[in-house]
Amino acid sequence: MRIGCPREIKPQEFRVGLAPAAAAEAVLRGHQVLVEAGAGLGAGFADEDYLAAGARIVPDAAAVFAEAELIVKVKEPQAPERAMLRRGQVLFTYLHLAPDPAQTRELLASGVTAIAYETVTDARGGLPLLAPMSEVAGRLAPQVGAWALQKANGGRGVLLGGVPGVRPANVLIIGGGVVGAAAARVAVGMGANVTVMDRSLPRLSWLDDLFMGKLTTQHASAAATAELIQRADMVVGAVLVPGAAAPKLVSRAQLETMPRGAVLVDVAIDQGGCFETSRPTTHQDPIYEVDGVIHYCVANMPGAVARTSTQALGNATLPFLLALADKGWRRALAEDAHLRAGLATHEGRLTSPPVGEALGLAAITPDQLLAG
Repeated sequence: MRIGCPREIKPQEFRVGLAPAAAAEAVLRGHQVLVEAGAGLGAGFADEDYLAAGARIVPDAAAVFAEAELIVKVKEPQAPERAMLRRGQVLFTYLHLAPDPAQTRELLASGVTAIAYETVTDARGGLPLLAPMSEVAGRLAPQVGAWALQKANGGRGVLLGGVPGVRPANVLIIGGGVVGAAAARVAVGMGANVTVMDRSLPRLSWLDDLFMGKLTTQHASAAATAELIQRADMVVGAVLVPGAAAPKLVSRAQLETMPRGAVLVDVAIDQGGCFETSRPTTHQDPIYEVDGVIHYCVANMPGAVARTSTQALGNATLPFLLALADKGWRRALAEDAHLRAGLATHEGRLTSPPVGEALGLAAITPDQLLAG
């Protein structure tokens, strides 16, 4: 199969969909790999690295999209990329369609078979292609929140870990999943006073055991959120509903109850965001202020550490990528229910019911598509 990897064009996105090591694995399996010139530079991979792996360098994205049967990316295709997609082609990348009706319509119109990283599952009920980037984003969240808390950036001027005689910052993490646990690990390590909220009592018990009393756990409810944000210097939104739009957990009216200069870090912004006042930002212009509260809502947080993120994502996606290339999409999905769960569109049909519900569109399940 001809596998194509274009350069990412979303603003400030430095990751690349295919590292040289992954390209070499595909070439060893007999596949052709086409990489756009300069695609890996942001992650520290030169064209020569891909050539040494057996890939072919092509001059631009148009050449990749024209020749490749399987397109491998990191972020959702941007409008110019969507215009180059076609029926019979497979797209394997993050999509986050629920809050993005324009992208959804254009993918359906293109006829492409689109498989979303973020809804591929595993035997334990996890999301293995989302998990590595959730780990990265979670670990970044306290770092960027600490930066935003600095007075020069509009924050309260509070040091996350405090100093002897001065209390540390209060950090509230809403959601105790992969993102929340990773954020808690770093925030606790930085010396903050950390509270993690989640609806799952087993998850709260696991976090309590893991951190051995170094943080506070709180069963999640609207009332508890409303109470705790009043004392929070930083709130990390880390709630995920697989494939669907993120729930709004803090309203604009509630911002008035927060300390002036407090910081919201919305890690769920790819899925529409956890906070009513969230809107996507970029690494170049990452923060804005609403009612005295600083918002950090960068939609591709892991892109800030592109080399680590590319390697971590590639470790997770490679087995699925090779299955798609070796077997073709239909057989690969038929034989693997977990990969099948990632199917989002095929030849103009929406195959993700959560996206259909979010956007008011008719949808069938991947199982129904393959059965039909």
